[in-house]
Amino acid sequence: MAKEYLEFASELAEEAGGLLIDYLGRELVISKKGSINLVTEADLKSEELLVSKIFEHFPHHSILAEESGARQLGKKASPCRWIIDPLDGTTNFAHRYPFFCVSIALEIDHRLEVGVVYDPTARELFTAVRGEGARLNGRSIQVSSEASLGESLVCTGFAYDRDRILENLKLFHEFMLKARAVRRDGSAALDLCYVAAGRGDGFWELSLNPWDVAAGTLIVAEAGGRVSRFDGSPAQLEIPEIVATNGQIHEQMLSIINTMGVNTMGEFKVEG
Repeated sequence: MAKEYLEFASELAEEAGGLLIDYLGRELVISKKGSINLVTEADLKSEELLVSKIFEHFPHHSILAEESGARQLGKKASPCRWIIDPLDGTTNFAHRYPFFCVSIALEIDHRLEVGVVYDPTARELFTAVRGEGARLNGRSIQVSSEASLGESLVCTGFAYDRDRILENLKLFHEFMLKARAVRRDGSAALDLCYVAAGRGDGFWELSLNPWDVAAGTLIVAEAGGRVSRFDGSPAQLEIPEIVATNGQIHEQMLSIINTMGVNTMGEFKVEG
């Protein structure tokens, strides 16, 4: 059944990615969810496509989506939950900066089983099924083997809440001093996939939602990496903090994070 879910999610992500590319060349309708948090017509149309296709094929499943929250058709809760981000990297997309993606994950009985992230500009499809490894366009990928933070490329992202931006700037400054380089590209899902593919060695962020990281978390783990909370315990989708690495530099990153005493500011609350 996992193969069926993977094929479905992969085809759906590519279809939604094609829709985003179509919108990329148009005059965009942009609105705000906050002072710097944008939503475009493309976000909404992509989510509409994803939700309708999932319910068409799996009407008894539930969905957690960025724009519409938690949804289900039936009254009975399903053990299967799709966690989707129709456009991760909306600000990039709005500025035609080519670093954005579609992210789709399937959770069964509270455990991630399938993860798919599609970058439509590069035509790169990152996929993972629990226990079967991670792939990029069908080819197996693995995390890097770099063991020194000082020789590592790490990446992060910043929240839309300006108070949390200031909190993460403490870490950004420290990692700039301790790592080879730090990148901030604007899509957590793709950052995670880049760690999985060995393009980056580590990633941290302290203000994320489940749809930002669900697929990428599984892809990193299946590529041989490690994903945790800031205290080293297993990552949880409801807790808005994450460290994902090749495993080799994980403790070094955790040491810096915990030395800085960053406040993660609570849990994510699902609405809908």
